[in-house]
Amino acid sequence: MRRGGEGQPHSDWHVMHRADEEPGSNPVRKLHAQQRNEVGDSQPEVYRPPTTGLLARLPPSWIPYAELIRLDKPAGTYYLYFPCLFSTLLAAPYATPLASPFTVLYTSSLFAGAIIMRGAGCTINDLWDRNLDPHVTRTRLRPIARGAITVQQAVPFLGAQLLAGLAVLLQFPSQCFFYATPSLLLVALYPLAKRVTNYPQFVLGLTFSWGAFLGFPALGVDLLSDTPALISAACLYGSCIAWTLVYDMIYAYQDIRDDPKAGIKSIALAQQANAKTFLMVASAAQVGLLVGAGASLGVGPVYYFLTCGGAAATLDYMIREVNLESVEDCAEWFPKGAWITGGAISVALFVEYLVQYFDLFGDQGRKRQTMKA
Repeated sequence: MRRGGEGQPHSDWHVMHRADEEPGSNPVRKLHAQQRNEVGDSQPEVYRPPTTGLLARLPPSWIPYAELIRLDKPAGTYYLYFPCLFSTLLAAPYATPLASPFTVLYTSSLFAGAIIMRGAGCTINDLWDRNLDPHVTRTRLRPIARGAITVQQAVPFLGAQLLAGLAVLLQFPSQCFFYATPSLLLVALYPLAKRVTNYPQFVLGLTFSWGAFLGFPALGVDLLSDTPALISAACLYGSCIAWTLVYDMIYAYQDIRDDPKAGIKSIALAQQANAKTFLMVASAAQVGLLVGAGASLGVGPVYYFLTCGGAAATLDYMIREVNLESVEDCAEWFPKGAWITGGAISVALFVEYLVQYFDLFGDQGRKRQTMKA
């Protein structure tokens, strides 16, 4: 992520193949030599620009920045977006007046701004980890770690991302600004957690799950003055935190051999002896808190059967099927888990919303009066 003077493309290929340099003078080549010694690779792993996919279509000078925000790896964006979507769908039938399908669609589309904040989080993470990433196989060729982007270039880029995120946030009702702002502190602190605790995934959960609070004020429900809604949002937040423990523990198994050498702590290392038992317990907590999120709003049987049942079934399937000994399998289940569990919950919540919007059971008015009372 570094390289080149002003006006030159940020190309690692150019840096590592200059024939006029004296042997050993290239800092990137030195870095790769050090990585080979520390990680134990028998052959040097040289960065090669992407030749397929979205990144291959970008100008060469843009590619390191696209890699920095993980534009080619959108699974993290999905995991950040789903809590926002969950809370929007959960709050929609509870709002006064009951949110229309257009309002739900518009609000859900605004939350797609998660791609911007996820990119900003990645930039912050890589700035903090610039001295750790070179020692981990999976991260050693990230742009800042390999020298394609300097700190001096990454910081203003981060500022631009935060301004873009603010522009999206200002499209929501004004109270959303006050609910969303505290999450920035968590975004900044998460990368430090892996240095001080064996459970940095819990801190990641606090960060990635914050959207569970935002769907309610986005639809005009003030959590601070509405106790049932506040309880529901808190339960949904806790459920998403538990979900983070599950999917990011599986993700962390990719680095379980390199993390100790780099001084990185993780839940995968802490729970290695009873990994799947821990995953099952965390999943049970996730489903239990989903039950609480619905119960506080007086939801119907569709919610419990589809939302809670769907989450339980997909989580059980994933935990039974994933091979934690395989780096490739853990990498594959990370995005797959977002779609099967996040998708199941989202579809079920949408069905519950439609049931209440069209009052298919004929008790919507009574339930809303009871809940408001």
